[in-house]
Amino acid sequence: MTKIRDLRQIILVTGPARSGKSELAETLAADSGKSVIYVATGEVNQADREWQNRIQRHKNRRPPDWKTLEVLRDLSAVIRSTDRSNCLLIDSLGTWTANLLEEEPTVWEQTQQDLLASLHSAMADVIFVAEETGWGVVPAYPAGRLFRDRLGTLVRHIGAIADGVYLATGGYALNLTALGTRLPATK
Repeated sequence: MTKIRDLRQIILVTGPARSGKSELAETLAADSGKSVIYVATGEVNQADREWQNRIQRHKNRRPPDWKTLEVLRDLSAVIRSTDRSNCLLIDSLGTWTANLLEEEPTVWEQTQQDLLASLHSAMADVIFVAEETGWGVVPAYPAGRLFRDRLGTLVRHIGAIADGVYLATGGYALNLTALGTRLPATK
């Protein structure tokens, strides 16, 4: 029987599209020794066949004993209500941010702060998957710039409090916590 750790961990796995970030996060969750709850932030859209195929690929990789929750908006409530015997794997912050893109700036700021506060009081391990969107050109449209800026800021905030931060790219994963220098907190 695996002993459950007393202290929770917050882990961030980030990287570009098709980099292996979800697979790395799944491995970390499986290695936690805890019951895994996979938190899908994407809405099932039966009309989008390609999206359905993506969801199915993710489902096919997961062990059958993992519980799955579809959470489009209120991640904070899920984090606060999950006990220490569990590991939450939240895939992904980019999709979650897109779900909330229509929120006014003050509402988004409160939502983001509520998420961060829930992490400070979390009992469960929490593993986030996050897309890196800011490595290319500045989006030509306001909604694209808003999405990129909100996600980038959120990823930085979570990275600042995470126990482990990984970058998946080019078929490799780098442990940024071990290799990097933590930047000062941002407002």
